[in-house]
Order: sequence, then structure tokens, then C-alpha cells
Amino acid sequence: MCRSWRDDMGETVQCPWDPKHLPLPQTPPANRAQDQRQLPGNRTRKLQSQSHQLFVVPLKKKNCILAAGCLPSEPSSSSSVVEEVNCVTFPSLACMQEQQLLKPNEWSYCDFFWADRKDPQGTSCLTGFEVLLQKQLKGKQIQKEMAEFIRERIKIEEEYAKSLSKLSQIPLASQEEGTVGECWAQLKKSLEDEAEVHLKFSSKLQSEVEKPLLTFRENFKKDMKRYEHHIADLRKQLGGRHASVEKARKALADRQKDLELKTQQLEIKLSNKIEEDIKKARRKSTQAGDDLMRCVDLYNQSQSRWFEETVTTSLELERLEVERVEMIRHHLCQYTTLRHETDMFNQSTMERVDQLLQSVDPIRDRELWVEENKTGEIRPVNVEI
Repeated sequence: MCRSWRDDMGETVQCPWDPKHLPLPQTPPANRAQDQRQLPGNRTRKLQSQSHQLFVVPLKKKNCILAAGCLPSEPSSSSSVVEEVNCVTFPSLACMQEQQLLKPNEWSYCDFFWADRKDPQGTSCLTGFEVLLQKQLKGKQIQKEMAEFIRERIKIEEEYAKSLSKLSQIPLASQEEGTVGECWAQLKKSLEDEAEVHLKFSSKLQSEVEKPLLTFRENFKKDMKRYEHHIADLRKQLGGRHASVEKARKALADRQKDLELKTQQLEIKLSNKIEEDIKKARRKSTQAGDDLMRCVDLYNQSQSRWFEETVTTSLELERLEVERVEMIRHHLCQYTTLRHETDMFNQSTMERVDQLLQSVDPIRDRELWVEENKTGEIRPVNVEI
């Protein structure tokens, strides 16, 4: 779309704000992508610079934006274009070939959550960052459910220990004598010992597994809210900048249309008033173009900041998720260790019973019983006449 008019000498002059003659905007140094980014835990990650700075031009086609990194050095009708989605501009397939993942081969959060998607109910859109936040909050809920599961396990252990202790006090078969009686008494005592083992197991489960799962990151939701509000504010600002660009684009189009109309009037009828109107229209068109370029620059700055903060915060969420998984693995390993210890202690309570069982001697029991309960050694004899 080329705008032109005739100057005072009758020569054709092209509109300075024609898309083919727009200069590329310069990204402020403070907003350029940094090669080095400080990550949580005093780790430094080298990030490849991305051409995420976009250059908006006043084309008639809605939501059509030229990426600065995709513009050819010379005017061409085949300039690559990108479409705007929810106020965020994305490169065309041609430009995507030039993009490199920030963390190749790592399946990092900062590489795969830039687009928006509909929520499961389909009533609204979720940003990629909100999807990451939902993952974090879901992980926190699952962690809480794990703690509740361990709490139920503790209750079972406590009830089991209580039942064992109560059973050991029941005087059933307490009149058994001899080696079997001694073995039976030790077996009942082992129930009391086993009950103590299970009580200790339940106590360690509570302090070493359940409590850490519950108290891990007690302020987690507050931290997630802080991250959410920070990125949402930047995204909202980006939306405002985008609206300003659209408004400025429309204003420029109107000014160009007005200039073209006055130029046509001059071609039909020469007039000093029309020439003066054309000069005014040129100034207004130039001003509208300046306003558009300023809005574009502000938009690019806002998108650059949103991009960088999203990368940084995504990497922080990634680190937190790794930390959460490692924490769960550690405490589940602690659970299995305690469980093995419980089995070992339970086995030790049965060692004395096993020893006494090996020494059970029915002959010895008979001897002891007879010695204690005999009524007489003289046997009866037959009657003699």
C-alpha cells in the first residue's frame, strides 16, 4: 500500500510512513535479551538471544505484524508476517527455523509454554504460565494427599499396636505348664514387644514422613500467587501496549487517507488553500507515524520484559518442581527404611519364642507335671483269697 502526492514542483513524493519505507526500530539496550541470566541457587545459564522483538507496521490486514528479525534487507512483497494471538506476536514458520530452544534437549518449562490454550471447561483461555502454575498447585495438593495417606497408615499402626497390647493381657491358656507353658508365656510377651515396635514405627512415620510432607513449603500458595500476579501484570501491560499500537495504526491510516484525498483534490484543482491543507495533512500523517513508532517501541519493550520475566520465573518453577519431587522421593525412601526396620524388630521379638519352641519336650513336660501332681506310686494289686 503506497501513499504518494505531488510536491510544489509537480514531482511525485512517496509517503514517509509507507510500509516499504519504514525503518527498523531500534531495541533499547536495556531491553535486549541478555546472554547470561542468573538463575536461582546462584547458577548461571547461558541463554541464546532470540528475535522476540517484533516490529508492527500499519498494514490493513488485521493482526498482521512484521517481525524485525524477518524483514528482508530490501523491500520485497514476500516479507514474512506473523500473527498476533491474545496480544502476543509469534514468528512465521520461516522465522521459527531460526529460533533455538533456550535449553535444548532438557524439556524445560521455558521452551514449551508460550502459547495460550483453552481450559478443560472450554470457557476461557489459560496462558502457558498459568498452566505451569496449575502444575505447581496440583503438586502441592498431591503432596498433601500423600501426607493424609501416611496419617491413615499411622492410625492403622496405632490401632494395631493397641490391639496387640490388649491381646497380650488376655489370660487365655495361661494355665499351660512345662516347656509349652513357658513358650506360650513368651509368645504372649512377644505380642507386647511387637506392639511397642509398631508404636515406635507410627511415631517415626509421623515425625519423619507425614510432618515433612505437610510442612514442606508452608507459604507455597502465597509464593505462587506472587508469581502469578507479577506475570499477569506484565501480560496486562502488554495488552494495553498492543491496544495503543492498534489505535495508532488506525490513526495513521486515517491521516494517510485524508492526505490522499487532499492530494487528489489538488490534482483536480490547483488552490493555495488545498496546498496548505496538504502541508497540514503531511504534518499530521508524519506525527501519526511517529506516534505509531513510539507505540511499537513501547510494545516491544513490554513484550521483551514479559518474555524475560516469564523465562526467569518458569525456570524458578522448574527448579521448585525438581526440589518437590526429590523431597517426596527422599521421604518415601525413609518410609521404606522404617518399614524394613519394623520387620527386623518384629523378627527379633520372635527369636526367644523360636528358641523355646526348639526346647519343647513332651517327656520333660510329663515329668514335671507328674512330679507336681502325682497322687501315689503304689499300684493296686489283685485280691487274694
